[in-house]
Amino acid sequence: MNKKLAKIKYLPNNFKIIEEGDYVICAISGKIINLEELNYWNVELQEPYYSYKEAGIKKEKK
Repeated sequence: MNKKLAKIKYLPNNFKIIEEGDYVICAISGKIINLEELNYWNVELQEPYYSYKEAGIKKEKK
């Protein structure tokens, strides 16, 4: 089965799928994140993160 990159609108407590897909790519590590496992993102920057570690790295860079 071919997996497809999803387009997502990140909201404060949820996200909305704009274009159907199976995964997104972490803005820091480049790791694939299955939508079922997507828990960390930045609403302001509209970026997904693989884990709290990547989200923390992004926050430190500000």
